[in-house]
Amino acid sequence: VQLQASGGGSVQAGASLRLSCVASGRSISNYAMAWFRGAPGWERERVAAISWNGATTHYADSVLGRFTISRDNAKNTVFLQMNSLRPEDSNYYYCAAGNVMTSSRSYETWGQGTQVTVSS
Repeated sequence: VQLQASGGGSVQAGASLRLSCVASGRSISNYAMAWFRGAPGWERERVAAISWNGATTHYADSVLGRFTISRDNAKNTVFLQMNSLRPEDSNYYYCAAGNVMTSSRSYETWGQGTQVTVSS
């Protein structure tokens, strides 16, 4: 499966952005999906994850209550709604497919990053 992330941009603190991750080549319906963030070449932090059917989600404490992950398996797409953005949310965001929702090591398929910049 190939993953293509989009939706990043430059916004002011308090604004919202919605990231999308479109998959091709294979259905993502059997995969847990997640969004990570990190600078290129640096360790990535998992910020949100969602189970294969969307029934279960998990968030990093730093984004809990502000970010929402969702998926549309019929459209082979995963979303990350980011509200109340803060300067510390500035980073590259990556979508990934894995087998175990809460195990970062299980995410072996990655999309390219989309950059988010939040100014104060």
